[in-house]
Amino acid sequence: MFVVKVPAINGLGKTSGCEKAGNAVIEALKEIYGNERGATIDARLLDLEEIHVDNGNIEEAGKLIYKNSLEIFGTRPKTIFIGGDHSISYNTTKAFMDYCKNSEKEPCLIIFDAHPDCMSTFEEIPGGGGIKTPTHEEWLRTLIEDGFPTENIFLVGVRNQAPEETAFLKQSGVKIMKMGQLLENLDDCADILLEFSNGKELYVSVDIDSVDPAFAPATGYIEPGGLTSRQLIYVLQRLTRAKNLKAIDIVEINPDKEGAKITVQLGAKILSEFL
Repeated sequence: MFVVKVPAINGLGKTSGCEKAGNAVIEALKEIYGNERGATIDARLLDLEEIHVDNGNIEEAGKLIYKNSLEIFGTRPKTIFIGGDHSISYNTTKAFMDYCKNSEKEPCLIIFDAHPDCMSTFEEIPGGGGIKTPTHEEWLRTLIEDGFPTENIFLVGVRNQAPEETAFLKQSGVKIMKMGQLLENLDDCADILLEFSNGKELYVSVDIDSVDPAFAPATGYIEPGGLTSRQLIYVLQRLTRAKNLKAIDIVEINPDKEGAKITVQLGAKILSEFL
């Protein structure tokens, strides 16, 4: 598994600190000696790289993330991206979509998130020829507007959404698995997600705020009533069995916020289960 740090943020000033998550998670991984499948974990032996971005130039950062991601998808069998905030996923998943198109594969996106990230407030770079710079609040909407097939998107764990997001999602036809459904039968939900991704190239995006803040408090938007860390790890472990799993991202961990240690450790735990 190829691991790529993407220390980019575009979070309306609310995600400053997330750029430090990659280093923090890798450091915490040094305390994990094996995952639950019994595989040995040695952080010193990771196939690890970083996309070096300038957060003072969002346009260039986005272009660099897209370019590097597209190259990675064409050369690496599986990749984990560590953000950064959720805005990085716009360029990584857009590259994933284009990779699938170029290789005649069908893209599939499963997103664990407390929010749909389908607001409509992004701005185009003035004079930038239509270059878009979606923040962590509207990256998914922008990706959909760019052509990602909505029938192949599944949002998991959403528990707070704006009225405009509700309307947009209803119109788009994106599938949503709410907390109530997850808690009724976690096994069935994992089966549904595996069946949903069957035969498609799979990208899994994990916003740490999909977890209840009791287990992952160091993130930008605290939303009570989320998954326990154990529940999220269980479902992700099930998804690791998907033969078509191509990429994962782990985003929105903020080492500068209260509760950073347990949140960073959870990020490292999630990373270890994919290794």
